[in-house]
Amino acid sequence: MTKRLRLALAQLNMHEGALEANATTILEARARAAGMGAELVLTPEFSIAGYPPEDLVMKPAFIEACRAGIGRLAAATGDGGPGLVVGGPWLADGKLHNAAYLLDDGKITAVRAKHELPNYGVFDDKRHFVAGPAPGPVSFRGFRLGLMVCEDWWLPDVSETLAESGAEVLLSINASPYEAGKRDTRIGLAVGRVVENGLGFVFLNQVGGQDELVFDGASFVLNPDRSVAARLPEFDQDIVLTEWAREGDRLVCAPGPIAAEDSREESIWRAMTLGLADYVNKNGFPGVVLGLSGGIDSAVSAAVAVDALGAERVRAVMLPSPYTSRDSLEDAESCARLLGIRYDMIPITPAMEAFHQVLSPVFGNRAPDITEENIQSRARGLILMALSNKFGDMVLTTGNKSEMSVGYATLYGDMCGGFSVLKDVYKTTVFALSRWRNAHHPRGAKGPKGRVMPERVIAKPPSAELKPNQTDQDSLPPYDMLDAILEGLVEGEQSVDALVAKGHDRATVLRVWRMLDRAEYKRRQAPPGVKISPRAFGRDRRYPITNGFTALVS
Repeated sequence: MTKRLRLALAQLNMHEGALEANATTILEARARAAGMGAELVLTPEFSIAGYPPEDLVMKPAFIEACRAGIGRLAAATGDGGPGLVVGGPWLADGKLHNAAYLLDDGKITAVRAKHELPNYGVFDDKRHFVAGPAPGPVSFRGFRLGLMVCEDWWLPDVSETLAESGAEVLLSINASPYEAGKRDTRIGLAVGRVVENGLGFVFLNQVGGQDELVFDGASFVLNPDRSVAARLPEFDQDIVLTEWAREGDRLVCAPGPIAAEDSREESIWRAMTLGLADYVNKNGFPGVVLGLSGGIDSAVSAAVAVDALGAERVRAVMLPSPYTSRDSLEDAESCARLLGIRYDMIPITPAMEAFHQVLSPVFGNRAPDITEENIQSRARGLILMALSNKFGDMVLTTGNKSEMSVGYATLYGDMCGGFSVLKDVYKTTVFALSRWRNAHHPRGAKGPKGRVMPERVIAKPPSAELKPNQTDQDSLPPYDMLDAILEGLVEGEQSVDALVAKGHDRATVLRVWRMLDRAEYKRRQAPPGVKISPRAFGRDRRYPITNGFTALVS
């Protein structure tokens, strides 16, 4: 009986819908793994097409193209080299499944359909797929492998069924999106599966950005004794060979490479850079353009863009008004110089005057108010979009989650653009990230080492500078207070009473809740942005715009 298995973990970045390119990526990974001596190569969930496929799977032509792509991969295994595990759709008896395919000896030798279909948060598997039966092990060259697809291992039943039916190891292919702190959650759940079943466990994850989602990789191997035998890097593609020996009725993995774990700040930063890089590159944009105001949000956004794309693909524009301070002018220019990016200045005063002339006959003698402030923001948005139209660069939106939560943003103004890296990042975290990036150079970053923004950008009170002597705290609570309340309302779905019991002022909580509720219509029109938290706006948190429910304030 065969006693040793050489298993390669291919942590790959798939391109949604680019089936031929994905098949080529898988074959290149297989060739590299073959050079390492691998007998079987594991690839991520839905690797032929990229995950999540969303409503692409409703197109028969897409399903047929996936079938052909998997057939191409199966045929490639007829050369006597490693087998493959790939993910993709499986249409059987008129039912569409999310499946793992075992390919060997030039053919499909086994298929296992995903049994547990997630239907929460960002997942809509039940909309698109039918659950498969509880799977049994697959046979591969004398080994009995417990093959699972992502959610199958988050709950205990599938692992237990595989163990009871003779699996020697549990192998899970995944497309598990990044959330801050999720790495430890995965390890804790995996340890539970190992303890319950006494088998080694492999978590193989996708890496890369797909619209709002970022897949962080961070694949790992646990032995039956719960020890970590191998860990792949976060946010990077990699192929690692693991070597397994049969001990009794189970397989045990020899010690392999253990990648360093990123800190919380580095993981958030790298999620933003990877999400932006893949969004820009996979959609074919030459680069990005953004408004650089001299404030912290645009400074951090610019630094992320440079780390993701390189300075030559980032263009910054200062759009000053009569209310823009000298400090902001100097700070914006300093940011651009530190990052090495193109910097233009286009004053919006002529646009403000033109709008005043156009509107004054209608406005009459009404006093200036937020209307004129929003005109400034929309003039800036119009100019940035014009630059995007003329030169092809995507407008990078710079608003953060605190502002988006309470509607402290202008539709068709500072909200315009194609993507936002700070959309799911609260303001207090923006401050923490700015300090971290000034002191650290992220792994793989294309931006400069050392400071990327002046200290004054971090230290000065935030301001939209839409009227004289304005600061954010003129109309918002202090950000540490605001963010704590928002986390309770958004991530925690807590009631006003619960937040008051934690020590928050009732009137402040009520005010924040009302602002959060009223701003839903704005968030529906916001560009996509990187998911960082467990409860991102859009795919995670889906509230009605027209909403008369007021139980939270009772």
